[in-house]
Amino acid sequence: MQNGLDIFEKNWPGKLKGAQVGLVVHPASVSRRLGHAGDCFIKSRRFELKALFGPQHGIRGETQDNMIEWKGFRDKKTGLPVYSLYSNTRKPGPSMLKDIDVLAIDMQDVGSRYYTFIWTMELCMQACDEMNKSVVILDRPNPLGGNVTEGPVLDTAYSSFVGQRPMPVRHGMTICEIGSYLKNEFYPSLSFHIVPMKGWSRKMYFDETGLPWVMPSPNMPTPYTAIVYPGMCLLEATNLSEGRGTTRPFEIFGAPFIDPDQLVKHLGKFKLPGVIFRPLYFQPTFQKHAGKLCGGAQIHVTNMEKFKPFKTGVAVIKAVHDLYPEQFKWKQPPYEYETKKMPVDILAGTDRLRKDIENGRPLDRMEDWWTEQCKEFNKKVRKRYLIY
Repeated sequence: MQNGLDIFEKNWPGKLKGAQVGLVVHPASVSRRLGHAGDCFIKSRRFELKALFGPQHGIRGETQDNMIEWKGFRDKKTGLPVYSLYSNTRKPGPSMLKDIDVLAIDMQDVGSRYYTFIWTMELCMQACDEMNKSVVILDRPNPLGGNVTEGPVLDTAYSSFVGQRPMPVRHGMTICEIGSYLKNEFYPSLSFHIVPMKGWSRKMYFDETGLPWVMPSPNMPTPYTAIVYPGMCLLEATNLSEGRGTTRPFEIFGAPFIDPDQLVKHLGKFKLPGVIFRPLYFQPTFQKHAGKLCGGAQIHVTNMEKFKPFKTGVAVIKAVHDLYPEQFKWKQPPYEYETKKMPVDILAGTDRLRKDIENGRPLDRMEDWWTEQCKEFNKKVRKRYLIY
């Protein structure tokens, strides 16, 4: 199959030929042959590349940890200005857009609502709408396939940079499909174009695409990290290590107060499909509990079709909350530019999940309400924007 970058030359919108272009990219913005989008764009004769824009973690992965801002600079390789969309602003300002006609966006998403690249895309769309610029999005596969949705649909009272618009946590859409949803629902007057993929089908997981995996962010080392991320990212909103500072972030988790065997035995009671938990000890090299011995487990996904990543992540938090009520803690704000609301509430897109865990609600009862929300969203909204 071919992603949007592989075929953008043939599929560039005719009316934007000769335009001055800005390009929003990150380290995984590569072709099948691993050519970076910046290099592919600079060689094109269809337009003139004038500037590069980078989201969280930078255009070439300059910042390792979460929530580390970075400043713009001049790219040594191309001589072009590079603007940061993860510093004092997350939305391109008028001075950044003054010399361009079109903002092209080519970023690998990982299929979870909290991954910030789709919201950087929305803020770019918003800025272009306000300044009468065009947007072109180059499509890429959803690493989790495009058939399954899971988790709560965001309640706009909990909008933040980890979820600006209503959609489930595991959204089952490609970045172009999300762009089409945002354009039609929120920016109807935007000049908007897409370059779809060739040969992708909704049932494909990333390892079935034949495309190379490049880390879209430093703690997303493999496509399998993306598989567990829709649930395990919730651990960022607790005092549990989500495995940052190990070689398997989001697959390894724990804390100094956890007995691995006790935790794994408790998790077994949930009878979660498609997953085995292996008890282990680990020592994170940075971030939470850096240098301390943590007890916990590693998630081993045994059946990707049956595995429910969001339910699994909630089960992990619920198990630790119930086993270690004195030691377990929710992280307090600030988190991802939100200073008042609880981090877990903005990740879940609701305070209902946190309250259900605190009130001891059974896991299957929790799953019932978010499954209902997904069905409703799929029927009323999502199906209108599916391209493949």
